[in-house]
Amino acid sequence: MASVIAAYLKRANTVSLSIRQLTFGSFLLLLAIIVATSIASVVALRHIDATFGELQRLQSVDDLAEEIERKMSEVRLAARDFVTDPGGQPGRVWEATSALNALLKKTRLELAPDQQEMIDGVSARLGKYREGIERITALIPRRAELIASVPPLRMQFEAAVDALPDRAVAANLYRERSRIAASLLSNDPGGAEQAALKLRSLTEASPELRSATLDYSDAIVSLARVERDIVELDKEVLGAEGRQIGRVTDLLRDLTARRGKVLSNDFARTLAEDKWQSIVFGTAGVLLGILAAAYVVRRTVGPLAAIAAAIRALAGGEKYTAIPAIDVSNEIGDIARAAEVFRRTLVDADAAREAALHALAEQRLAEESYRKLFEGSIDGIYVTTPEGALLNANPALARMMGYDSPAELIARIGDIADTIYVNPATRGHYRQIMDRDGFVREFEYQARRRDGDILWLSDSASTVRDADGRALRYEGAVRDITDQKRAEHAVAEGRRLLQQVIDTVPAVINVKDTRLRYVLMNRYMAGIFGIEPKDAIGRTTSDLMSRYGAQKTDENDRRVLATGEGLGFYEEEYADSFGVMRQWLVNKLPLHDARGEVERIVTVALDIGERKRGELEMRQAKDAAEAALKNLKETQNSLIEAEKLAALGRLVAGVAHEVNNPVGISLTVASALERKTAQFAAEVARGNLRRSSLAEFLETSRDAATQLVANLNRAAELVQSFKQVAADRNYSDKRVFDLADLTEQVVMSLKPGLRKQNLALSVDCKPNLTMNSFPGPYGQVLTNLFFNSISHAFPEGDGGKVEIKVQESGTDHVEILFADDGCGMSHEVRRRAFDPFFTTRRDQGGTGLGLHIVYSIVTNRLGGRISLNSEPGAGTRVRIVLPRVAPQDGEARLPS
Repeated sequence: MASVIAAYLKRANTVSLSIRQLTFGSFLLLLAIIVATSIASVVALRHIDATFGELQRLQSVDDLAEEIERKMSEVRLAARDFVTDPGGQPGRVWEATSALNALLKKTRLELAPDQQEMIDGVSARLGKYREGIERITALIPRRAELIASVPPLRMQFEAAVDALPDRAVAANLYRERSRIAASLLSNDPGGAEQAALKLRSLTEASPELRSATLDYSDAIVSLARVERDIVELDKEVLGAEGRQIGRVTDLLRDLTARRGKVLSNDFARTLAEDKWQSIVFGTAGVLLGILAAAYVVRRTVGPLAAIAAAIRALAGGEKYTAIPAIDVSNEIGDIARAAEVFRRTLVDADAAREAALHALAEQRLAEESYRKLFEGSIDGIYVTTPEGALLNANPALARMMGYDSPAELIARIGDIADTIYVNPATRGHYRQIMDRDGFVREFEYQARRRDGDILWLSDSASTVRDADGRALRYEGAVRDITDQKRAEHAVAEGRRLLQQVIDTVPAVINVKDTRLRYVLMNRYMAGIFGIEPKDAIGRTTSDLMSRYGAQKTDENDRRVLATGEGLGFYEEEYADSFGVMRQWLVNKLPLHDARGEVERIVTVALDIGERKRGELEMRQAKDAAEAALKNLKETQNSLIEAEKLAALGRLVAGVAHEVNNPVGISLTVASALERKTAQFAAEVARGNLRRSSLAEFLETSRDAATQLVANLNRAAELVQSFKQVAADRNYSDKRVFDLADLTEQVVMSLKPGLRKQNLALSVDCKPNLTMNSFPGPYGQVLTNLFFNSISHAFPEGDGGKVEIKVQESGTDHVEILFADDGCGMSHEVRRRAFDPFFTTRRDQGGTGLGLHIVYSIVTNRLGGRISLNSEPGAGTRVRIVLPRVAPQDGEARLPS
């Protein structure tokens, strides 16, 4: 045998077969093995199919058992409602029992004979159940009749008890009646019957009361007995039969489970036999394949097996496995090269598949996340068309607008501009923003709920456009901010009331945050800083005081923040917006948050300036005060006198210049006349005097005399005016004078300074204004005002106009108006114009006493009042009102 096999193998080695022949023979052998294995598998599958069908039938039986149990539960519930509801009807019970009976008939057709017997038992029990329902149905009308008769009898009973004079007996009767009512409400027929019987025993001899009590108690006893019969039927028939039906369904389930277990075991055994059968046939096929393919393996299968192994590796996921024999130039090489192409294609396809799977997973994750967000969001999410049609909404939006579901919201809402928006024009503004920007953020508007309530919504949305840029829909989310709006309104109202309250307090009240910025300030304090309270919010003390050049430290506020405690009362001073130094009694207290940390700083301050000034005056010694006052007056008088002398010096210089002109002319004319006289005397001495020479000499003498008289009179007038003004300046007593004449004399002394300054001076004085006053101080006032205008109103010598107007002011006063069209004064300069030693030209020698002297003379010496009005670039106007009779020292003066 061995020699035969060896000879066969040797012959096989010498036979040359093509790959096609080898492959065809291998496929024939493989096909034979597959056919045999398939026949065996078909036989096994038929058995498995039968077993599986039986298992499915058992499953349907289990489902029918569940359906029977559910229908039985419906019957029980209908019967329970019928029994317990006094006005119940048996129709629902009959419907439920009919449905259960129909289900039993249907189920019986699908069951095995042993299971059909169980279904017959359930049908029998159901018949008894229906009989019990019919018996209860017969009792229900009687119970309804008794229930209907009880209220009139109870009212008759209560009327009889109310008429009973003995209230103790009446109370006992009412107590038993209450026990009857409680027993009936708690479904206790026995307790109601006992209470009714006891009620009979409490009845007195009154015929009316006894009759009413017996009727009422008889009705209650009858009703209790009917209720007891119904309860007993419910317990004995309905409950017992229902439990028996439940036991039958349980037995049906148990039988089905046991049968299923047997079939499952049979199914498992069949699967095991089929497995071993497949193993046997497979093993035989493999052995046959090995014997038949020995030759193929040596010639072609080896390389093909290597290629197949590489392909299997590729199929197993090893994408970079090398394909062997790709350089062989025969069919195997072709297969190898094709496999290499397949490998590369597989690598590319696998990469594409992984990318597609990854993209799909991400898309599903995104869709799931969007769905969860859409369904579970607490904010309302919507999709609308630009025209206002609602396309989609989430449950939160439906609840927000008062609808039960998004579908109801979408169905009932038409154009949201008319149905949702309180103001339809707001929707138009919303569309304008969306068309312009493509989105809205925190767009607030009022919306109308289904029940008519108004909501405040905050809308954030974006526009979805097509490829051409046209708006397809709006997608957005809305948030209900109604409570926020109400809270903001409440907070604003609270702040307004608080602001009104603290604004009425005549003290500084403010609140700062931890960054020392104001969050609250009353109007009294805002007046100190010269600002509105609302403009101070968010700013620091340094910010507010730097506006007018003052400063104040925040060290005390920082101490409160550091210690967390109040500072107690302490004194502090700082300048207000008018530059006035103010003294305050201050207290600072911290406000703590829930964690005990400082959240706000409250400051309360009282103005104690008056008190401090009083204390200062009390501390000063009387002698020191008098000495200081005396020295001050002496110094002031000295300065005033010096200013007077300086003004008088300027006046003298002007008058000297003015007098020099007529005197010089007179000297020139006299010199010329002297020469003419000498020539005339020489002609007379020679004796050749002619008439023409005499006439010429007389004419020249006449002209010279005229000129001398005119110029000397002019000089005399100037000297006389100077003497009068100088005398008035030094004359301190009152005298009667004409105000127009005195004004003209003073103006005449001032005119020399006009030419140098290129000024025009106009005077309008009403004549015959007689005054009994002090002419010298009056002249000093006009002189100081004039020189003050020259120095300050026209500092660059550009020229201008000065006007003086004197007129009556009533019957007892005169008014002097002094005005120029110079550069004017700023608010700060105008406010301090009359202050002593205040000047804007100190660097040019100004003393700051000119207008102060004017103010002192007018208000003190002359007993009048003075006011000043000036704006930058609009000139200056001084108005002086004087009494026509000046007061003596100690007399009342006009209020300044």
